[in-house]
Amino acid sequence: MTATRTSLAPAAATRTETDSLGTVDIPADRYWGPQTERARALFRIGDARLDPGVIRATGLQKWASAEANRRLGELPDAVAEPIKAAAAEVESGARDADFPLPVWQTGSGTQTNMNANEVISNRANEMLGQPLGSRKPVHPNDHVNRGQSSNDSFPTVMHLAAVDAVRKRLLPGLAELHAALDAKAVEYREVLKLGRTHLMDAVPVTLGGEFHTWARQVRNGIDRVKDTLARLLLLPQGGTAAGTGLNTHPDFAATFCALVAERTGEAFAPNPDKSEGMAAHDAFVELHGALNTVAVSLNKIANDIRLLGSGPRAGIAELVIPADGLSSSIMPGKTNPTQSEALTMVAARVMGNQTTVTFAGAQGHLELNVFKPVIIQAVLESATLLGDAARSFATHMVAKLEPNRARIADQMAKSLMLVTALNPRIGYDKAVQIAKLALVEDLTLKDAAAKLGHVTPTDFDRWVRPEDMLSPGGTLEGGG
Repeated sequence: MTATRTSLAPAAATRTETDSLGTVDIPADRYWGPQTERARALFRIGDARLDPGVIRATGLQKWASAEANRRLGELPDAVAEPIKAAAAEVESGARDADFPLPVWQTGSGTQTNMNANEVISNRANEMLGQPLGSRKPVHPNDHVNRGQSSNDSFPTVMHLAAVDAVRKRLLPGLAELHAALDAKAVEYREVLKLGRTHLMDAVPVTLGGEFHTWARQVRNGIDRVKDTLARLLLLPQGGTAAGTGLNTHPDFAATFCALVAERTGEAFAPNPDKSEGMAAHDAFVELHGALNTVAVSLNKIANDIRLLGSGPRAGIAELVIPADGLSSSIMPGKTNPTQSEALTMVAARVMGNQTTVTFAGAQGHLELNVFKPVIIQAVLESATLLGDAARSFATHMVAKLEPNRARIADQMAKSLMLVTALNPRIGYDKAVQIAKLALVEDLTLKDAAAKLGHVTPTDFDRWVRPEDMLSPGGTLEGGG
């Protein structure tokens, strides 16, 4: 076979490496090797790089693989230890700049796996006093990738990265939002206000009750996300190329998972059917389904708050949106619901990612799904955005919201839907007549009821009590 030479960098700033496919010029200050350099030339697609969480998880995966192989006698200490040291640098984020490949690569994530093998091999050899590109004593395939395939390693990385993002970014952000909403639910539980259905006036509710509904949505979202973790904690590592475990030690998967569990504090365990975790990514479709539901919930909450805060004079104006120091470029002193807008844009992005993950998850053909990079990219983006946006909304919007008590009381007093309390007393049809007359002649319900002769003022005051309209049967209590 005639060796080929590939170059993407100026000759003065390169070193030359050789592998089984030929000779490649590589930037002298980078740790990647020929496979990565060729991939840089082949996949010049967009500017998006894989989420740093994927790279950090790759470092963890390579560290645990080296230690598992060392314990099982598959790698000598002299090789395993520098691999672990180099992998730990990747795990810490110190080698992020040495992972230049885009999301848009081979659908198994092979290029990123090889990128890791080359970076760790070169760095390990450098630690041992050897020049970059020497491929000895630590070889990227024979040692760093020992007992592994991209087909089981990259999906394992996906699981590690997803669990990390859910635990450290998403759930803490949602918990903070839940706490902020729940605190307001307690604080405003006695604030009686006009309810709205179909965006139209309805029977009374409490402001605290509205916050409680929003808090419950977030709580349910947290529970939904947590329910997906049982499947995410099952790792396909050890399946190698096609789920059969070819070329790996029989105890590799169990040892690997025990090491990862110890290092992360998460209950990672071997997937009992490793081909399921390689050929299909239903665990990620399930997770993103929960993320999509969270996005739907947060979109409602953000919209409700900006509707109730609309004004300050020509809208509903029952909530006072906090001034955040930002304003209109032309209208002085204008306060906009910026946090609601940011959160709803995040929701829109997550809903778009749901389509991506759904389609990509459906592309599991025979023994391998080859949409892995785009799946994990979308999942991590959604989890990160939702967690960050929830925290921002909790801190800069919810915690600073105040009720406009005068406005709330005024709108409550003018509500025509208080007439609903009369249904059990005089019947639906007469109640309708009262509400219509009050609207047409701009009367109070009490005056309209008296004018029609349906209810005396004394009975109206006894029967139409907003504070008694908040529970089943409340309209019949205390009315005589």
